Amino acid sequence: MEFAIEMVVKSTLTHLKITEVPTTLDPDGRSRPPHLRTWRDGWRTLRFMLIYSPRWLFLFPGLLMMLIGAIAGGILLSGPFTIGSVTFDVDTLAYMSILFLIGFQSTLFYFLAKVFAINSKLLPEDKATANAFRYISLESGLVAAIIFILAGLIGSYIGINHWGKNGFGTMDPFKLMRIIIPSITSLLLGVQIFFGSFLFSMLTLKKN
Repeated sequence: MEFAIEMVVKSTLTHLKITEVPTTLDPDGRSRPPHLRTWRDGWRTLRFMLIYSPRWLFLFPGLLMMLIGAIAGGILLSGPFTIGSVTFDVDTLAYMSILFLIGFQSTLFYFLAKVFAINSKLLPEDKATANAFRYISLESGLVAAIIFILAGLIGSYIGINHWGKNGFGTMDPFKLMRIIIPSITSLLLGVQIFFGSFLFSMLTLKKN
């Protein structure tokens, strides 16, 4: 059922000329009801459009989640934030950290999906992607991964050292979590970049 959409999408991507041709439709004489299924066929059409648009499927939602997670998390790092009668604290900070990581993973999927789609001839190459790929490499990814991992390890050491100064006993969890949560986020981000860089490099081998 998505064949008509496929023709329009591929024609647009390859910059073909699209025009309307007048036609006349006549009843086909069939007595059975239409075989179209609204939800099934609608989902197949939407699925096809999303597959051919990794920007809307991965990139834009990912960037939005990263932006929200970074801004809200940055505010909560300095202390609790109250709106009316609702107070947001380290529990919300943990969720913002997760939101940021999910957003980064979605953004990473965009670049991987873009490379795969171009190599598979599903999508044409474009200047914006080509320019971005000039600055994205295995080496630059590994450097970024090492920086984030080191930052996470340093933050973890600061948290453990802070705990040690209290005799490894009970301490204020709210103060400690404001050190631990960003450290864990940095560690996970570094690991994602590390493995993502290798996968990106594998997908671009055909082009090099």
